[in-house]
Amino acid sequence: MKKSLAELVFIPLPFWSHLNPAIEVAKLLIKHDHRLSITMLLMKSPTMDSKLDSHIESLASSKSDRLNFIILPCHYPSSQTTTMTSFVEHQKPHVKNFVSKLIDSTRLAGFVVDLVCTSMMEVAKEFGIPYYVLSTASSASASLMFHLQALYDECNIDFAELKNNRDGELVLPSFMNPVPIRVLPDMMLDKAEFSLFINYFRSTREAKGIIINTFVELESHVLRSLFDDKRLPPVYTVGPIVNLPSDVGSGGENNDSDEMIKWLDDQPPSSVVFLCFGNLGTFSEGQVKEIACALENSGIRFLWSLRQRPSDGKNSITPSSYTDSTDVLPYGFLNRTAEIGKVIGWAPQAAILAHRAIGGFVSHCGWNSTLESLWFGVPVATWPLYSEQQFNAFELVKELGLAVEIKLDYVMDSMDQTVVSAREIEMGIRKVMEHDSNVRKRVQEISEKGRKALMDGGSSFISLSRLINDVIENIS
Repeated sequence: MKKSLAELVFIPLPFWSHLNPAIEVAKLLIKHDHRLSITMLLMKSPTMDSKLDSHIESLASSKSDRLNFIILPCHYPSSQTTTMTSFVEHQKPHVKNFVSKLIDSTRLAGFVVDLVCTSMMEVAKEFGIPYYVLSTASSASASLMFHLQALYDECNIDFAELKNNRDGELVLPSFMNPVPIRVLPDMMLDKAEFSLFINYFRSTREAKGIIINTFVELESHVLRSLFDDKRLPPVYTVGPIVNLPSDVGSGGENNDSDEMIKWLDDQPPSSVVFLCFGNLGTFSEGQVKEIACALENSGIRFLWSLRQRPSDGKNSITPSSYTDSTDVLPYGFLNRTAEIGKVIGWAPQAAILAHRAIGGFVSHCGWNSTLESLWFGVPVATWPLYSEQQFNAFELVKELGLAVEIKLDYVMDSMDQTVVSAREIEMGIRKVMEHDSNVRKRVQEISEKGRKALMDGGSSFISLSRLINDVIENIS
């Protein structure tokens, strides 16, 4: 049976924001077509994230029809001295070894590699196998980087120099509004990191196709520019791919999950604002106090996922829950807000966003979180922290009208970072909780369109079918 199936090899990046979408895309592919089988090659976390590594081990030990997980050997240099590029490079011999054995027993139809793992394309080329690139970010982020890469190669424009013009703007063919330089991805302003990403996108142009977790109805203007670019391979939109509540439970300290859901059950519909800032999001003690003051002054019901930074000297970069959050919160805050709010550690984000009591989401604007909020029809108040999140926030607020602004250009741990005031935060919370706002209506409309996109005849359903047909043709 295995020999008659078209086999895809997935190589995701071992970070929650990359791994989970890759798994969901794989599940979607095999659900969509019985002729496909997928093997996912898993790398252990280079950041010493013990919870992620435990999750990876549980995947490898699980049984799934036509979806197999293999953990690659992980004897690589210390995470403190290796770059992401060298980390991925270190895995290439192990991938070659695995694929050389796989070829004898399967009809290998292609690789699907994370955009940051594009050096694995060399392995695919060595075996004469087609390869596709999976982008877990927005199509706007991909369009931005393709545009900058073309300008860098063809016009010798080095955008790392933009850091000297933070008040300037950039005109992009895929955006209707000029983009402030201060909201561009932070890696663009670092010469070495910018060079790395330029290489990633240069390599991506050579792929058989680009798979993006988005849908046409959400990013129509951007996607038109990608579809029309003859210098790019075919672009396949397969989203919105989200972690539905039944799939949640990995990745956190979920001992209190039942208690927080039970608390939400007792709240009125759309009455609670949810604050959650991703797997890496943390704030200084001064900023935590401003958030607390904003919540207390607003009088709005809240559920706040509050995390602390790793202790100095630890290898892990992953935040953890506070043993006692009263150490960083204003004196008496928990007692004064006991009737309207709850401060928690790790949060089962999808399960919370799906709850009828949630009316707004203060978010870091990671793309996976953005798609989850849209899927469940919950409007966002933007508070980006790092990577391309500021760019996502700008797209949501200014281009798409799907979010309200707390900040667009906040950068976690920035040298010139200022504390966002309680007044600014309270204003954002009040806006996102308005029940008859245009933003809320727009989010509800996009939520419905996103669900329809995945149904038979929907835009992503059709795009997924085209992708599968292309994969099958590889072995015909």
